Amino acid sequence: MAVYKPFKAVRPALSRAEEVAALPYDVMNSEEARECVKGRPWSFLHVDKAEVDLDPSVGLYDASVYQKASENLQKMIKEGVLVKEEKPVFFIYREQMGKRIQAGIVGCASIDDYLNNIIKKHELTRADKEADRIRHVDVCNANTGPIFLTFRSDGTVEKMTEDWMASHKPLYDFTSDDGVRHTVYRIDDGDTVRKIEEKLDKVPAFYIADGHHRAASAVRVGQMRRKTKPDYSGEEEFNYFLSVLFPSSELSILDYNRVVKDLNGKSPEEFLREAGKKFDIKELEPMAFEHDGMTEEALEKYRPSKKHETGVYMGGKWYLFTAHEDALDENDPVARLDVSILQNNLLSPVLGIGDPRTDERISFIGGIRGLKELVRLVDEGAAAAFAMYPTTLDDLMAIADAGKIMPPKSTWFEPKLRSGLFIHELS
Repeated sequence: MAVYKPFKAVRPALSRAEEVAALPYDVMNSEEARECVKGRPWSFLHVDKAEVDLDPSVGLYDASVYQKASENLQKMIKEGVLVKEEKPVFFIYREQMGKRIQAGIVGCASIDDYLNNIIKKHELTRADKEADRIRHVDVCNANTGPIFLTFRSDGTVEKMTEDWMASHKPLYDFTSDDGVRHTVYRIDDGDTVRKIEEKLDKVPAFYIADGHHRAASAVRVGQMRRKTKPDYSGEEEFNYFLSVLFPSSELSILDYNRVVKDLNGKSPEEFLREAGKKFDIKELEPMAFEHDGMTEEALEKYRPSKKHETGVYMGGKWYLFTAHEDALDENDPVARLDVSILQNNLLSPVLGIGDPRTDERISFIGGIRGLKELVRLVDEGAAAAFAMYPTTLDDLMAIADAGKIMPPKSTWFEPKLRSGLFIHELS
């Protein structure tokens, strides 16, 4: 069974949350981060992407970057921008993006649960990305970005958090520049904390929704600390890593769409003819508006409405591709994903895109950017865009339960968890 525990969080002072909170380090490059921190001296990007405070000539993985991150973190604590809880607590982190609301419990998960596969994974990690965050966590002596976890819930945890929010005032409540509302409640009542721990102790497995590299790096640092302290008890903070745990009922996955630069030397007619061997193809009604007047609402009719459907935009026209029975393998949790069906029956055999991880002819567009972005890219020169039906959480869990790996760019979660609202010190 899984372990999830409260912790003595380092967090923003009451009036500082909005100016500290920042998007995760891995959703932007250094140039974008430098722009984001202009006029924001306490943005947590000064910790998570500390190169913003160094000359651009300094390499991203230079030792000075990690040292600067640690210095900036300690400066925020010294200046009172960040404060530390006096006792272990849980938090509720609630995000609202439009009508979408998700509320999770902020706490610490066990590195042993990760190592023993009680915390289940569905993605491969890259050694260079792991090495970066290992050094960051180790030098800062802290988990600075939470891991996005989920679990199958019977509704009990949701009821507990709803009751707490209904009867307590939030610690923080602000709306970030992207329109997402962030509300945080502190659960500091001992009885309630114990009830949450007891309930989560009965959960057979947690699943990483997002943050595989951060999780792997946090676990590696914990293992490193164990080697330096062979008589460790298991209660030390380095045995745990910062997480936000959401009941699966709170989450949804957005589509992760594909755009290809060319049709592998084929004409549109040849492409459609070859695609027709594995898909039923229906040309949809024309777009009845000029490019400048296009709205996401108007484009909704071109979005796939169920599994095994894909919207395809090419040459100013929309098509609906529906996979044939012989293109499906419903017994394999990976092969039955729509991103797998598209890859195995069209992108690879027809367009010659064998490895989407490395092929420069394909790009991936997060669903948050909408179908309008697909139209724009094709109208500006790309050959075709593929609007995917979203992967489901059931798909994600089935793949993780089977010990298998999802294809690249299968899931897109929104809203993103902000960094800087909760920091977990390792000692």
